[in-house]
Amino acid sequence: MKEKLKKYAKEILTLLVVIVVSSNVISLYKSKSLTAEALQMDSVKLINNLVYEVKNDEPVLVHVWATWCPICKVEAPNIQMLSEHFQVVTIAVKSGTSSEIKAFLDKNDYTYNVVNDTYGELSSKFNISAFPTTLIYDKNKNLVFSEVGYTSTLGLWLRMVWAGY
Repeated sequence: MKEKLKKYAKEILTLLVVIVVSSNVISLYKSKSLTAEALQMDSVKLINNLVYEVKNDEPVLVHVWATWCPICKVEAPNIQMLSEHFQVVTIAVKSGTSSEIKAFLDKNDYTYNVVNDTYGELSSKFNISAFPTTLIYDKNKNLVFSEVGYTSTLGLWLRMVWAGY
């Protein structure tokens, strides 16, 4: 019995390693096509009709997601946590009306800044084709990190700290 348990544990661990490595390779491949130019966003209109001014001399995380994306839903708490400590602007792509997006946010107690990209025009400027995609810009608005797919809170936190230096 003990040998069987060890065998299953080893197989599960091997599978997890393969999944993690594969997802990172896919993410690296997909992030190569993203627009790498400096952030051209000084202000954006949020779903609550307020205008958010992107602060200079501070790193900014731009998170592109959709309410219909299962991975985005899993990653949303990570974005919420970061938004409480860093400058975060999120872009909800083809996710319905601003009221529908707000209902999603309210249901889950998320308070981060959201731009409604109804037709995907804004996300196309970044050349984004998969969700979620996270872009981190340094205090000079230069792209320093990009990630396609799920990223942990710790991973995002460390990248934001690094971008601040």
